[in-house]
Amino acid sequence: MACALLATVVWSGSFVTSRGLHDSVPPVQHAFWRWVIALIAVAPFGARQAWRQRRLLRRHARHVLGASALGVAVYNTLVNQAGLTTPAATMGMIMAASPVLMAVFERLGGVRLGARRTTGLLIACAGVALLVGGGTGFPSGGLWMSAAACCFAGYSALLRRGPAELSGTGFLFTTFLIGTVLLLPVQAASLLLQGGFTPAPGTVLPLLYGGLASSAVAFFAWNKAVALIGATRAGIVYHLQPVCAAVLSWAVLGEDTTGTHLLCMALILGGVVLGAGASG
Repeated sequence: MACALLATVVWSGSFVTSRGLHDSVPPVQHAFWRWVIALIAVAPFGARQAWRQRRLLRRHARHVLGASALGVAVYNTLVNQAGLTTPAATMGMIMAASPVLMAVFERLGGVRLGARRTTGLLIACAGVALLVGGGTGFPSGGLWMSAAACCFAGYSALLRRGPAELSGTGFLFTTFLIGTVLLLPVQAASLLLQGGFTPAPGTVLPLLYGGLASSAVAFFAWNKAVALIGATRAGIVYHLQPVCAAVLSWAVLGEDTTGTHLLCMALILGGVVLGAGASG
């Protein structure tokens, strides 16, 4: 649970950086440079392991490519696109729906959720639904965030179904590398059509946060959590995302937190506490 919580808190900050860079760094370029930084950070630990696992990685090439596309290339690009028009707190609210999809994917795979876990999931979902519909409205970037939630849920379910020996920093390095390569064509198109951005503390520091904390640290922690407790139980902790994102968006960006937000956060927290226990 600790690894899932660490990843969730750190990823909440990535919504703030996506929103904060919406008018200075194009979404694709934000995603591309984030993963370049992450790749450099993980390379000293993962490149050698990936080389040792090269036969295993080739054997499971479809699994690795799927994880790279969903979790690296597509997911964060969609989040950055949503950040052009959507407040960071609302992005976190919509992303909190992804554990529902994780549970659906695992249930389709034959995993029994248990009454307690299912109840906690439903309570947390009720908080998310009320938060999105109870006066906050559905933002114009909601479709982008909904697509991002689907990608992240698919990525997490894919991790759970992958071979146990295909894990750790070698797998992480490989997915970062492939995801960065997949972004190259759209990065080139963005530079051609939108131009580049001016490096400055206000752009470089958020990119460093995204590459080091939100990518290298958070993805390693999340992958570890999914391997240890499964995507569904990790997904229940992920429901804390809107709570963390709302607090950070208020502290960093000055976005308001209303009484409706607080009520729904209480539901989300209650669902997390209930669902994090053993199934039954």
